[in-house]
Amino acid sequence: MAVNWGGLIGVIVFYLIILGIGLYASKKTKGSTSMDDVMLAGRSIGLFVGVFTMTATWVGGGFINGTAQSVYDSGLLWAQAPWGYSCSLIIGGLFFAKKMREQGHVTLLDPFQIKFGNRMGGLLFLPALSGEIFWSGAVLAALGSTFSVILDIDTKIAVIVSACIAMSYTLFGGLYSVAYTDVVQLICIFFGLWLAIPFALTNEHVTSISETSSTWLGTWENRYAGVWCDLGLQLVFGGLPWQVYFQRVLSAKTARYSQVLSYAAALGCMIMTIPSVLIGAIATSTNWNETDYKQGITDSNIVLPLVLQYLTPQVVSIIGLGAVCAAVMSSADSSLLSASSMFARNIYKLLIRQKASENEIIWVMRGSVIVSGAIATTLAITINSIYGLFYLCSDFVYVVLFPQLLSVVYIDFTNTYGSLSAFIVGLILRLGGGEPLLNLKPFIEYPFFDDGEQLFPFRTFSMLMALTTLVLISLLFHYLFTKEILDKKWDVFKCVTNVPPPIVDTIKMKSIGVDTGDDFDTEVQDYDGLSKESEVKAGLDNPGAVIES
Repeated sequence: MAVNWGGLIGVIVFYLIILGIGLYASKKTKGSTSMDDVMLAGRSIGLFVGVFTMTATWVGGGFINGTAQSVYDSGLLWAQAPWGYSCSLIIGGLFFAKKMREQGHVTLLDPFQIKFGNRMGGLLFLPALSGEIFWSGAVLAALGSTFSVILDIDTKIAVIVSACIAMSYTLFGGLYSVAYTDVVQLICIFFGLWLAIPFALTNEHVTSISETSSTWLGTWENRYAGVWCDLGLQLVFGGLPWQVYFQRVLSAKTARYSQVLSYAAALGCMIMTIPSVLIGAIATSTNWNETDYKQGITDSNIVLPLVLQYLTPQVVSIIGLGAVCAAVMSSADSSLLSASSMFARNIYKLLIRQKASENEIIWVMRGSVIVSGAIATTLAITINSIYGLFYLCSDFVYVVLFPQLLSVVYIDFTNTYGSLSAFIVGLILRLGGGEPLLNLKPFIEYPFFDDGEQLFPFRTFSMLMALTTLVLISLLFHYLFTKEILDKKWDVFKCVTNVPPPIVDTIKMKSIGVDTGDDFDTEVQDYDGLSKESEVKAGLDNPGAVIES
């Protein structure tokens, strides 16, 4: 099959439109050296743009391709991402969005570093970063396969060009550009996929989906009940501790807006699920040997582009490809911005160079966008099991980060000793369960282990064990130090009794001429790493909160 030049020109025009919108939005941050402006759009995101960008963040290339693939492979019963992410957004709005926005944080990791210290926050950065990078790589890989089916061009070219476009406007405009392009991208996803549905449903090679419902709805097996519950809970609670979500929460004009955005995006996810489910059902109901494809589907990853290419007119398939491109870029640019924001602020500013100016941090963030994009692009091109890597990283986010998030928001007495212990326990228990997608053999056989399969909900078990460890170890060390069973000099993390003077008290002492010692400058440097709103909250409402220097 020759290159589809008409389709290629259409995609180029679409990319130019997205690039133009992204660069136009970047004018809002032109010359700005404020982290709030670049990373959080000046905390000025309103309801209209906010709902679109929050929804588009979840409804990406992995979402629409993955939902169609899941319906085709296992049936609607196992397509858990749509309702799982929707529930996650609702829970985020109810219990986390308002609290995080009121605290005035800049990134997801800020409260971790406030409570557990900069170094522990740096350690927790690793699973957060991995999730964002591998997610970007996964959706770029999906885009490459879509291009190869519909346009018959080299997947490497498609991946590289798409990544460069997303990086370019993210580089200059930050969240403003990402949010404004998300509006256009979500509209393209909605109309592009819905336009294809009537043509695909009425194609002569497609049996009525009402007659094949027993196949595409899926079947229930009690044997896999634990697995189903495990994956569902992972999507619901593991969908919370992501910077892409909290970047939008923290950019909302008010704490109330941040909640509304979460609820509206939950509804948006469910609405945007419908065309992908229908495409999966159509693929299941198609006699592919009678189409121009002339073979069965051997790679279910390309179910959606196959339906667009072989069951709809060429013009419609090109418009559908535009929808896939939009979905991929809406996910990729968000993840690149999220990863670079966390590195620039939580690693570079608070761990490497505490005296860095905001302008310096912004340039570090821009450099990080390029590095993150290059890594994600390389992964998409070279690693076949990119989806396996993403699934594993999303497991780590659930098992390792969710207990920590719950702790910093709702459990006051936890400390760094509990946090580090929980990190280690969760990591070991999760890796012990293995990962078939990566051929990672299990070294822990959980209950109901059967012929290499973990039928026990071991991910949720690992998360609960990590949470339990976090609470118990924190209580243990608090008891040992406060009861003077251990001398306070052994409080090496300086989080129980061997704690530096509270920062606000130190500042007050300094202002009246009291010598506060050599540690004063270090403490103030760390304190300046927080946003102004976080300073007030951390220093006045919680005078004991100290960031480890």
